[in-house]
Amino acid sequence: MKSTQTIAAIVIATTAMLSGCASNAPQPYNNGAYDNAASSSAGYGTIESIQVTRNEGHTNGAGAVVGGIVGALVGNQVGSGSGRTAATVAGAVGGAVVGNKVEANRNQGNGQEMYQINVRLQNGETRSVVQDSVYDLRVGNRVRLVDGRVYRY
Repeated sequence: MKSTQTIAAIVIATTAMLSGCASNAPQPYNNGAYDNAASSSAGYGTIESIQVTRNEGHTNGAGAVVGGIVGALVGNQVGSGSGRTAATVAGAVGGAVVGNKVEANRNQGNGQEMYQINVRLQNGETRSVVQDSVYDLRVGNRVRLVDGRVYRY
């Protein structure tokens, strides 16, 4: 009975540790190079370049949690005594890693094309904005930056 409680505690601790690294925050449209404080006011400039990028598959930790639980349950079926405990821990960790990778691969298929637009502002600064579409934007266009988006004017 004591080994069952130990295994349960290890599984819960491992799951909590691995899921604590997950983030449910949505990915921003910009890559951080364009400061949100500066985005509240309009900036004017010229497009220097536009590159197509692919939105990577992201995880929210659910795959790691499920994988850790399944791995711990499978590991618990191996050996006896301290060997069983070690197998349970190894199964939980391995399952969490595999579950996280499976979730990332699954989400990667949903990745969409994004556009990184590099703009030279009138004051000489360069801003890089990532957004989901470019509409009628072309290199050399005069543009306005408002709230992290690029608009032609």
